[in-house]
Amino acid sequence: MKILFVGDVYGRTGRQMIQDYLPKLKSKFNPTATIVNAENAAHGKGLTKKIYRQLLEVGADMLTMGNHTWDNREIFEFIDDAKQLVRPANFPAGTPGTGLRFLTLPHNIQVAVINIQGRVFLPPLDDPFSTVKQLVDEARKKTPIIFIDVHAETTSEKLALGWYLDGTVSAVVGTHTHVQTADERIFPQGTAYLTDVGMTGPYNGIIGVQRASVTKRFLTSMPVRFESEEGPGQLSAVLIHVNDKTGKASKIERILINDDHLFFD
Repeated sequence: MKILFVGDVYGRTGRQMIQDYLPKLKSKFNPTATIVNAENAAHGKGLTKKIYRQLLEVGADMLTMGNHTWDNREIFEFIDDAKQLVRPANFPAGTPGTGLRFLTLPHNIQVAVINIQGRVFLPPLDDPFSTVKQLVDEARKKTPIIFIDVHAETTSEKLALGWYLDGTVSAVVGTHTHVQTADERIFPQGTAYLTDVGMTGPYNGIIGVQRASVTKRFLTSMPVRFESEEGPGQLSAVLIHVNDKTGKASKIERILINDDHLFFD
């Protein structure tokens, strides 16, 4: 089977890139499961019910989130009923939503999708290592095919989680930094790994934000309102080949679409 994971959809430009290219990617690669990180999908902050439905309609099977999960308060109205959405599992007990869901695919194949958030340079949530270990143990009772979205700031924390989970999950892929890394690999025990899948959003912004605003913030250290950049977009994704029976990954390949990396059907 093949898992297609699309990184950090940012604002209107990111949603347009999903609309334009996700059907083409699915036609070209024929993934068994398609997962999309949507924590920035609503104007760069959070997710609305309308956008949740739009992303599913265009071809996503499951959406993951991150540290901007609660930025759009509309999510409190629908997250508990959103069966194709996971938020970081290590939010405190009693937080709405869930960090683990199962996708049931043709031929009775099940894929567990887990979302976890790092703690380095991010809010101090519950320990991601112990939390994800508990969820992996739970998921493996139903399926060996387990995909982990690690929403974290530092490469070291993501790498540590990757090595920690090697052999127990199919893939550990990072999100949050909005910059695609080039360190894709298969760990010795069969877990696919990529530090950050990158962003789907404005190509000429600074991690999605208008360049002038970010530059002003660095120059003055004063508060600046961040708005989404306009103009051409990019799409960042990764395709992972997984053995249906063992859950081990056999191949991982990055996908990048922008004005300098053109897409060919």
